[in-house]
Amino acid sequence: MEETITPLITNDAVVFGLLMAVLAFVFYTSSLKTAGWQKFYKYVPALLLCYFLPALLHWPLGLISGEGSKLYFVASRYLLPASLILLTISIDFKGLKKLGSKALIMFFAATLGIIIGGPIALLITTNFFPGLIPIEPDQLWRGLATVAGSWIGGGANQAAMKEIYEVGDSLFATMLIVDVVVANIWMGFLLYGANISKKVDKWLDADASAIDELKKNVMDYRASIERIPTTTDLFIVGLVAFGGVAIAHFGADIMVPFMSQFKEGLTNIGLTALLSGFFWLIVVATTFGLALSFTKARELEGVGASKFGSMFIYILVATIGMKMNLGEVWENLGLFAIGIIWMLVHVTILLVVAKLIKAPFFFVAVGSQANVGGAASAPVVASAFSPALAPVGVLMAVLGYALGTYGAIVCAYLMISVVGG
Repeated sequence: MEETITPLITNDAVVFGLLMAVLAFVFYTSSLKTAGWQKFYKYVPALLLCYFLPALLHWPLGLISGEGSKLYFVASRYLLPASLILLTISIDFKGLKKLGSKALIMFFAATLGIIIGGPIALLITTNFFPGLIPIEPDQLWRGLATVAGSWIGGGANQAAMKEIYEVGDSLFATMLIVDVVVANIWMGFLLYGANISKKVDKWLDADASAIDELKKNVMDYRASIERIPTTTDLFIVGLVAFGGVAIAHFGADIMVPFMSQFKEGLTNIGLTALLSGFFWLIVVATTFGLALSFTKARELEGVGASKFGSMFIYILVATIGMKMNLGEVWENLGLFAIGIIWMLVHVTILLVVAKLIKAPFFFVAVGSQANVGGAASAPVVASAFSPALAPVGVLMAVLGYALGTYGAIVCAYLMISVVGG
């Protein structure tokens, strides 16, 4: 589907400057001690604004657009792996172990919510609003299967569903809009939830002590090695970050052709994510950061490694925001009804399971985003709780890639049983 708005600003250098101005404005005002700003940021998280202000600049203001811009590509392919390295070099493995099984239970609950949410949403809309969606049932479930692939795994799994179920380009483009807009709206709720996580944890009767302990250990370690960075220190941080990005891209360039030899077999067993360059980019970058956490590179945290990592994450958030055009919701109301009901089923299952096992909201948010958003946004949501927790989001997102195609195929079969095909 074609972009409905031609942006006023198309030069990426100008757009990037505008995004940096937005980020600087948000962080400057959130640091002010005046009562008005403090009250405002008590209810509106800074990270949420970093996400929605660029979205508003896209629609309705029409100043910028993610369409045709290379900024998201640069942020996701260069800055994201760099941030993953910088945020994982000081990881506390003992603390991660203490998080226990609840993290995995919530991840699988999130996956289940997507698998059964699609058929339930389809059942409700086709029975109660039969004329709402002008798409043949056989084409509808095929298109929605690509959304399931994206929401359980990521882009590679989504592309796999497109090929497996022979989804046409026009329908696929429409489904991409549903995928992006609904997922991004839900991400906004998660970012807000991170700001009131203590209240949500109280409602869930959850014990977040292991998460608090992990955050405290990382912050205590950071304080024990903190020093004023020299120019040499900053260049070493740059070397570790972007040298690691180079290694990650080099590794991806080796692994993709190697795995392509087994394309047919991998496709048959649903492991098409192993054919994706982005998958290997994230895996190699995360592995590199985890390996460095056992070396003296860990001490780079003392000169602000995670601060640079967080800055890169916020830039990524802004570029994600500028891709979202909420105006397109009105053009596909029927499909968005399915998407929203689908997401509500996902959320309901997450909250019910969290209440039953008394899991902290952090596990709800990261478990959901590791499915729905993948490696590009799971660490963003985890960082909203604390930069120290970003690696948890990454590790869970990688698990989502592995399960994405399998889960989407199950979801597709359930949708066939609803509409026939």
